[in-house]
Amino acid sequence: MTDWTTAAWLMLGGSTVLLFIGMPVALTFITVNLIGAWLYMGGEPGLMQLARSSVSSVTAFSLTPIPLFVLMGEVLFHTGLAHKVIEGVERLIHRVPGRLAVVAVVAGTVFSAISGSTIATTAMLGSLMLPVMLSRGYHPKMATGPIMAIGAVDMLIPPSALTVLLGSLSGISISKLLVGGVLPGVILSVAFVLWIVVRVRISPHLAPPDDDDAPQHRGWARWQPFFAYVLPTLSIFGVVVGALAYGWATPTECAALGAFATLVLAALYRSLSVDAVMKSLKGTAAISGMILFIILGATTFAQILSFSGASNGLVQTITGHGLSTEMIVVGMMLMLIFLGIFVDQISMMMITLPIFMPIVQALGIDPVWFGVMFLICMQLGLLLPPHGLLLMTMRGVAPPSVTMGDIFKAVVPYVVMSLLLLTAVFFLPGIATWLPGRIG
Repeated sequence: MTDWTTAAWLMLGGSTVLLFIGMPVALTFITVNLIGAWLYMGGEPGLMQLARSSVSSVTAFSLTPIPLFVLMGEVLFHTGLAHKVIEGVERLIHRVPGRLAVVAVVAGTVFSAISGSTIATTAMLGSLMLPVMLSRGYHPKMATGPIMAIGAVDMLIPPSALTVLLGSLSGISISKLLVGGVLPGVILSVAFVLWIVVRVRISPHLAPPDDDDAPQHRGWARWQPFFAYVLPTLSIFGVVVGALAYGWATPTECAALGAFATLVLAALYRSLSVDAVMKSLKGTAAISGMILFIILGATTFAQILSFSGASNGLVQTITGHGLSTEMIVVGMMLMLIFLGIFVDQISMMMITLPIFMPIVQALGIDPVWFGVMFLICMQLGLLLPPHGLLLMTMRGVAPPSVTMGDIFKAVVPYVVMSLLLLTAVFFLPGIATWLPGRIG
């Protein structure tokens, strides 16, 4: 066994074992980093270099959008604007099979355009809409599936804190990665709506027609909440993505603009109370602190892998077997899907990026195309039984009458649609690269 293979087994194998036995992600990588720095970077001088690298990793300016994107979603939820958006969407959708499930998908897509947290979107939609759907006779599978599925799409549609994290750790352009997720995210949302309509037409018992299918609001009363709440909320998304797409602002400037616009919007609706601001800031600090602590371990992990020779050794081994670029990419996607069954999305990035990105660079693979497929795989991981994060979130907000078996069965068609999207992006890279290619 060569020196680099020993380092690879120690660093990659050790971190994987610690994650599988339940150690927190940040502590896992810090523990492995301390051992790796001592063994491969010269003992005490290596530990000093580890400390310097850790500080520089979390003070990088490219990470600034993360807390700002998270703040946008926190303000949306704590000020009650999310409830108003649901009302605006619900009034517009009538005489559609599975109406409330469709409302959940459309409202969730709107939230995805302003919230940086998949968990927050799922928890909010689950607590607000799930009891209503169940009370009106919706089957638990039809009630829970769309909410979890659209919560996962939040990762693809900007603003997304995990997309910024992926871009920062991989070296892929953050602005192009953010814009690249828009079209796949919209395609998935439309596919979910079509699936709900077709499925309920085939099996009407899954979502019985409710009394609200006869419009109670006509004329301006029906459209007023849309123009008052939904359209202004979506305008923030338009400003953020438009500024990115036309090159008018950096991702950090766009995040600051989006956070400011969200606060101004909440203030105009007289929803921006001191209590709401404090809850939003506390939530932002908790989520951002967790992410930055993980970045601290991840960045130095990649450095130690490179310094020990493990990164170069693995790249040469993989590329030296005569496999085609397409086969290697397929293998990387399959590994990500497999990891998604067992570990969370940040752990997936930590384990794979130090190996995958040198391969991407060595083979000349389009990094934006690869990055968008990476995002879709992470989105899949949120929904894959038994440990999908959004499955656990739904279990937390669902009543006892909804079993874990119902939740597992509910996500199956949405997982299949996500796999089909991944396949489409693989064979038609333009789905991921066309919009980023228009960036000014």
